[in-house]
Amino acid sequence: MTDLAPLPSRTLGSADLGNELTVSALGLGCMGMSEFYGTADESEAVAVIHRALDLGVTLLDTADMYGPFTNEMLVGRAIAGRRDEVVLATKFGNVRDPDDPTSRRIDGSPEYVRAACDASLQRLGVDYIDLYYQHRVDQSVPIEETVGAMAELVSAGKVKRLGLSEASAETIRRAHAVHPITALQTEYSLWTRHIEDEILPTLRELGIGLVPYSPLGRGFLTGAISSTDSLEPDDFRRRNPRFQGDALQANLALVDAVRSIAETKGVTPGQLALAWVLAQGDDVVPIPGTKRLAYLEENIAAASINLIEPDLAAITAAVPVDAVVGERYPDMSSIDR
Repeated sequence: MTDLAPLPSRTLGSADLGNELTVSALGLGCMGMSEFYGTADESEAVAVIHRALDLGVTLLDTADMYGPFTNEMLVGRAIAGRRDEVVLATKFGNVRDPDDPTSRRIDGSPEYVRAACDASLQRLGVDYIDLYYQHRVDQSVPIEETVGAMAELVSAGKVKRLGLSEASAETIRRAHAVHPITALQTEYSLWTRHIEDEILPTLRELGIGLVPYSPLGRGFLTGAISSTDSLEPDDFRRRNPRFQGDALQANLALVDAVRSIAETKGVTPGQLALAWVLAQGDDVVPIPGTKRLAYLEENIAAASINLIEPDLAAITAAVPVDAVVGERYPDMSSIDR
């Protein structure tokens, strides 16, 4: 195994509001261990989680819809006996039918919030959740009602801190007025920077941390994907607009630019992309997902890369905000924007 420097810690939330949460500078996204990115291998997934904990990763991220439901059970089995080492995050609100996983709806009703939390606690095998996110905003339910129900979970001791995922600046403000929000989880990377105009300034004004998912552009920024032909038939990326046709070719040119800079630094393209996200602020805690030990260690090593201003300027110039081609999802209708 590779010798790696200890991971530093970062703080999500605000001590002034009493909603701060100290976590490792890098978390681990567990979604791909169960679905969306090809064949799952539970034994290796558990080994990855154990190795992450050994290397100082404390933030583990899952959701009830991953699997569906099986990812929470996997994470629960993996952390059994090591609960005190883990800041456990899970999410609710993306509702899937176990008999028809392609069927989905969004539910932010107070009744569902309470039922979903109890079900997650049971699957995870824990007494409380450290960070509980609304996975997607339910446009049919006022955010005040959803967060009010989430706040009741805090009062009951079932949840320690609250988060939102893929929420607009206005929604974040309204939610935060009901109960302090500790973190926003949203897609953020060199090729997904929509939050920089309004959402990120709002988070910093309110003292809310940022937890970027897909900080490696769903693996694209590692340079390992040149076409969808290498992906398994059930891999989500085969349907992702950014991996299709002309969009793919345009985006590959951006990865080539990242690779050129990475070579001058003696690091991999993925490490450079991840180091860029980490350099965006001490209130930023990316959660790159992987189900492979080698990629886990490569990602953690990125936390030791020191990027100075000329590096950051060169990287940003290599991947301009408006240069990426294609939407983030085949269907963006569930995104609160």
